[in-house]
Amino acid sequence: MAATLSCFSTSIINKSLSKTSQEFSKHSPLYLKPAYQTSLEKIILHQRSITPRATLDNNELVSVPLILQGVEDSVKVLKTAAENRKVAADEILDALTVIKSAKLDPSGFLDTLGGTESPGRTWMLIFNAEVGKKDMLKNGSYFPITAVQRFDAAAKRIENGVFFGPIGYLTFEGRFSWKKKILAFVFEKVKIKVGPFDPLQISLGQKDEREPSTKDPFFIWLYVDEEIAVAQGRGGGIAFWCRCSRVA
Repeated sequence: MAATLSCFSTSIINKSLSKTSQEFSKHSPLYLKPAYQTSLEKIILHQRSITPRATLDNNELVSVPLILQGVEDSVKVLKTAAENRKVAADEILDALTVIKSAKLDPSGFLDTLGGTESPGRTWMLIFNAEVGKKDMLKNGSYFPITAVQRFDAAAKRIENGVFFGPIGYLTFEGRFSWKKKILAFVFEKVKIKVGPFDPLQISLGQKDEREPSTKDPFFIWLYVDEEIAVAQGRGGGIAFWCRCSRVA
């Protein structure tokens, strides 16, 4: 399966990867393109119904406009990192911390994340970080290989895969549920492709149709617009993705 890879710019992404990862990316079954920018005001808080001051986790009172400005600046940092992968890890960690603390209104997240019709939208993992003591982010790094997730809001389906160009790919597919800003999921099958051979599909034995819950793996979505998405996993780690498009 041959295709091209470009997240905002193919050349920019390829420069950031190792030689091996670069070679994989050239043949990845993905084509990444810029998405349309969404106004931050459409997803920020409940501006018309909140008080003009807000309390952050450290109990320091700050004005809502200051919080919004901090989020906007942090989003710009993440978008720059997605474009060139040259932004320092500490700067990205600071940006993710600001977004996490802002507690944004998630009402439009799902439609932006998974679209309004099947097969949904795909997102490439750019950066992830662990959570240390006092909920501080640490050990942040750019993800070194092509990892992509697809969310289909209409069908409530999720697909998570890693792609190795002409060598092949490995994907997991299943169903998800959405409650407020929590996307819980259960994988039902795995698909493996090696070289020129047809993909091998294996059932994971999830035959029941129960709705996924927080007892299962889940993401807490902290920010989603048409270009990037930020989420915290069940284990506490935080990551961000850039929007991409997949071409068969």
